[in-house]
Amino acid sequence: MVAIQLRSIGMHVRMLSHEAAPLVVGYRPGRSPRTLLLYHHYDTAPPGPWRDWSHEPFQIAERSGYLFGRGVVAGKGPLAAHIQALHTLIQEDGDLPCGVRIIAEGHGMSGSSDLGDLIRIHRELFAADACLASQGERDSHGAPLCYSGAKGWLQVRLHVQGGPYPLAAGMASILRNPLWRLTWALGCIKGDDEDIRIEGFYDSVEGPSRAENALLRLIRIDEAGRLQAWQSKEFLFGMSGAALVRAESTLPTCNLSAISCEPHADLAFIPASASAIIDFQLVPNQRPEVVFDLLGRHLRERGFTDVMVERMPGGYPATHIPPETPFVQQVATTGAILYGSTLHTVPAGPLSIPLQIFAEQLAIPCTSVGLSRPDSAIYGPDERVPFEDLTRHAALLSELLLRFA
Repeated sequence: MVAIQLRSIGMHVRMLSHEAAPLVVGYRPGRSPRTLLLYHHYDTAPPGPWRDWSHEPFQIAERSGYLFGRGVVAGKGPLAAHIQALHTLIQEDGDLPCGVRIIAEGHGMSGSSDLGDLIRIHRELFAADACLASQGERDSHGAPLCYSGAKGWLQVRLHVQGGPYPLAAGMASILRNPLWRLTWALGCIKGDDEDIRIEGFYDSVEGPSRAENALLRLIRIDEAGRLQAWQSKEFLFGMSGAALVRAESTLPTCNLSAISCEPHADLAFIPASASAIIDFQLVPNQRPEVVFDLLGRHLRERGFTDVMVERMPGGYPATHIPPETPFVQQVATTGAILYGSTLHTVPAGPLSIPLQIFAEQLAIPCTSVGLSRPDSAIYGPDERVPFEDLTRHAALLSELLLRFA
């Protein structure tokens, strides 16, 4: 479907093999020799129970000025807006002001596995002068933030194997329970004070520069809107204001997203095995492979030799582009046409995008401007986006292309 849409606006399209989710690459030259690369992904979060939705999650619904459907904010919505922007420019002017490459991958929300390898093999298909992504939050006035960096990504599975099948609960006095072993292992990775206890985890972390701190202090986010939409009483440690912005933008994370045991039942028994999924959002100077090795060593040194540590597919380092980079400033100032003032520039954010792969392999500046609002529900039921936000997202690209050319 993505390839069909790109061909409909005259793009040359290649589909690079990636099992069931190919990487789609489209290109159309323009009047200027310069080329802008637009990064998108077409995979989405699982919809969850359909009964929680007001309509079928994979069918677009419109009401009260909003579009509803899985992916309208994260993935398909921004991609459709950019395709529409290019279609309008071609209709009005007969061509694009500069060359445009669109890549859309199917593993953007799970670590972008093989993206780096595909770029190395087919480098000529990705040649560009700059890269723009479509992920990110908005400030308290509803204007999108302009990210000059993004956190890295690492996802790990911990697994503890017990017996070949479940055993009677009464044997817990003489046998190790895989689920308890997993729980204790998790407890030595992160404490209830939110400190990540992996030895060496913070050694390479550097705080933001004085200039970046100044930028962070200018940003105001919709704290009340977040707490209301997320049904939370407060943020960690009662943070607010600049401290909250700094924490979500510059601190690495260790997040536990799933725990399971086999078999899953409400009966009393010793499970045969237990697993957990942990993801890390990394900051500049932290490398996924280094953090993975540190985690394994940390567990072994604390006696958890029975805990198997498996790196999940994908992962990449953080992206750090100086906020004063001309392309970043060009994107931020272009926003003034639509939002009345220059977009606030954020050195990083609470999001993982594989921009470092483009910055490193193609040696180009990268930035991201997204659509998320506190109530967007990217992972929940009734994911939604104001129709005006999509319209402005398309208009921002149109204005940027004219300036970029």
